[in-house]
Amino acid sequence: MINRIFIKENLGFKEAKLEISKGLTVFTGLSGAGKSILFKGILSAFAISDSEAKIVELGLDDKLNLEEYGIESEEENIFKLLKEKNTKYFINNQSIAKKSLQNLSKSFIKYLSAKENNEFSNEKFLRILDALEIQNNPQFENFLSEFKEDFNNYTRLSEELNQILDEERKIEELKEVAKIQIEKIQSINPKIGEYEELLILKKKLSKKDKLDEAWQKASVIFDLEKIVIDALNLSEKDPTFFSECLNELRLILESQKIEDFDFDIEKILDRIENLSFLMKRYGSIENALEILKQKKQELEHYENLSFEKKELEKKFEKAKDKLEKSTKILTQTRINNLEKLQNCLNEYLKNLYMKDAILSLDESKVISSMGKDEINLNINFANLKKLSSGELNRLRLAFIATECKILGQGSGILFLDEIDANLSGKEAMSIAMVLDELSNFYQIFAISHLPQLSSRAHNHFLVQKKGDESFVKKLNQEERIKELARMVSGEKINEEAIEFAKTLFKS
Repeated sequence: MINRIFIKENLGFKEAKLEISKGLTVFTGLSGAGKSILFKGILSAFAISDSEAKIVELGLDDKLNLEEYGIESEEENIFKLLKEKNTKYFINNQSIAKKSLQNLSKSFIKYLSAKENNEFSNEKFLRILDALEIQNNPQFENFLSEFKEDFNNYTRLSEELNQILDEERKIEELKEVAKIQIEKIQSINPKIGEYEELLILKKKLSKKDKLDEAWQKASVIFDLEKIVIDALNLSEKDPTFFSECLNELRLILESQKIEDFDFDIEKILDRIENLSFLMKRYGSIENALEILKQKKQELEHYENLSFEKKELEKKFEKAKDKLEKSTKILTQTRINNLEKLQNCLNEYLKNLYMKDAILSLDESKVISSMGKDEINLNINFANLKKLSSGELNRLRLAFIATECKILGQGSGILFLDEIDANLSGKEAMSIAMVLDELSNFYQIFAISHLPQLSSRAHNHFLVQKKGDESFVKKLNQEERIKELARMVSGEKINEEAIEFAKTLFKS
């Protein structure tokens, strides 16, 4: 619920501060005073409408799912719009993108303007019909849960089957691609660590001639071995250390004699090039070997695709048959409750001086998570497009009231843009009675031109214009009577209008 509103520099309004209590809030005043400007200013903080306001700040005490948008929720959540060169939006002093704010706002705000017609979704009607069945048969809720699980299973199998059919259409191409990768990797037949070893060997081979020449010169020391040992013995020194040193030297020399092995430098270079190709393409030899394994599994999958397809088709048909049987049960329960929903809706329409609505149930060709049912709504055999804006607004209210009555719940904020425009007094009063009932579920904001609706307000604000500046003021009981009388008789208020205004509060 919005408990306070602050707007600054909004065209004619230099500043507007409003304290709001729950229930129905109406804005009245002469045409051109700034009611719509003020109204749009409030909506702009939710990114639902555009406004010229420099600052709009709203305080809400509702529990909102702000964490989903990375914002910490507080006891009072502050929605703020700041406009300089660009418009920026904040919740609890944390920035939020316009699109994210719009998505959040849709979860708790209903904005009914003459141009909108989003209340009568098929899903909403079906949920109400299902709620009626649950009231009589609580076990039906378990049936709905099982239906959703069956639908999810059906959808999953359908996707898997479509994937196989898609693969089947291009199976030869996929098999060829897998075979080429398998053959390429297998023809090279890489070994882990082989590339590094070959680089070391290549390095040795590149300096083979220099190594041979160096060791040939160094080998002279072995010819002097006996002479040195004899000298050490004559000097009465143990020659063991020298012998061990030469033995170590011989081992090193043996390890350098690569000419004793049959190495083909061209083959080694080709081998390094092939391994380098695999590493560039797959990142590493380990990855290449993993890809080889995967492609072999893919090829096996393609080879067995026909068998997999048959097994999946069996599962899919079984899931489809089960779902089809469930949709028939679902449809029948909704047909059984359709008249009850229609009667409830028509009760509100009758109070709103409108003709009866006719609800019918058609079967869709496609199964959805809600079944195969489609609701058709007609008023006196006319579709919604042929209704006037006033009729459409009253139909919206009747539907929202029906929804609240059957579900026993409803929450959020309802914005009504001139809901009583072009209506008679009795029609306006009928709307006021419905809004009074809805105010038990919703906080409601409305611009009103008629005293009947305004008389039911829990918060009544008068919007006035003095010169070029607009002002908004919350009215007390005496001021409200005067304003209702003005709405009845015009600028010149007479006693008859005042008495009529007083009777509105008593009715």
